[in-house]
Amino acid sequence: MTRTTLHLFCSAAPPVFDVAKVIEQAQAGGWDVCLGLTPDAARWLEPSLDGLAVLTGHPVRFAYDRPGEPEIWPPADAVLFAPVTFNSLNACALGLTSSFVVGAAAEAIGRGVPTVAVPCVNAAFARHPQFERSVETLRSAGVAVLYGYGENGLAPHEPGRVQGQEHGQEQAGMYPWGAALDMVGAQVAAGRS
Repeated sequence: MTRTTLHLFCSAAPPVFDVAKVIEQAQAGGWDVCLGLTPDAARWLEPSLDGLAVLTGHPVRFAYDRPGEPEIWPPADAVLFAPVTFNSLNACALGLTSSFVVGAAAEAIGRGVPTVAVPCVNAAFARHPQFERSVETLRSAGVAVLYGYGENGLAPHEPGRVQGQEHGQEQAGMYPWGAALDMVGAQVAAGRS
């Protein structure tokens, strides 16, 4: 059986520290995972980058290749961009591809690769007028954006708090990694039917 390839892209937001567990969960679901990070996320995870490469079996990418270099990852059957910050979400929606993961996600959208995005933003950023426009732009392009107050959504957190913390106590499982992986699977299945 051929494994399907998931390109997991992460921005620098606190849920990125759970990425090893998420990779293992995706692998248990049959995914071959390739990990891409924004430059800041790569800096945050720098002590773990070699271990993450071993875990995935692929180099962790956080910069564009030089022209003429061979592609080092298998093509994506799906993309999960999570956590995606205010900056990365807006850049992707606007086609501003200065970082590798934003450029790769934007290209995947253009190629029709099933793509899921899970924002990690505070309520102040969510109230900025560009944020809702970007969410709508991505949704209209076919991206499943898990954001909002519904069953499969994620509500913004208050400024100064980390997503998953309420009243100063960590609330495990608040970032919807499981729902995100489920949505990726559903997107791929829908594309094959």
